[in-house]
Amino acid sequence: MYVSRLLPVVISLAIIGGGLIILREPARTAIQMAALVSGARPTSDAAHKVAIQVNQNDKAVMELALNNAKNIIDFYKSRGETVAIEIVTYGPGLHMLRRDTSPVKERIATMSLENPNLAFAACGNTQANQSKAESKPVVLLDEARITPSGVVRLMELQQQGYAYIRP
Repeated sequence: MYVSRLLPVVISLAIIGGGLIILREPARTAIQMAALVSGARPTSDAAHKVAIQVNQNDKAVMELALNNAKNIIDFYKSRGETVAIEIVTYGPGLHMLRRDTSPVKERIATMSLENPNLAFAACGNTQANQSKAESKPVVLLDEARITPSGVVRLMELQQQGYAYIRP
């Protein structure tokens, strides 16, 4: 048995941009921790890669994005192939990943547990703007990772060969 399987969950510390962040994660390398904290995901070795955009505060659009992700995962699973999917939210679509306003948070939690190659990216610009407009911190779901800019993240994913879907 590999030693990494025997390691217990530890509290990991990361110093990013002068701040100290404490995460309850399995032990990770410094590079993996920096990628986790910055919102970036490790490069996927999946055979297929898909980016799904959500920029509307509309439960039907959010459900459609999750349905698209599930259908893609099921299709490739039935063929014995792997797929990495990243749902990127920005603008009004950030509500999909907000702890206080997400109408689909239970479904996101379930899908994340069932699909390790499914990621959720939240636009940091939008989060900051919403926090300022509402005069309170905007707290995201545990499944969400902050990316500095949602639209830039979509560009980066396309440059990495991800197919782009806008439901």
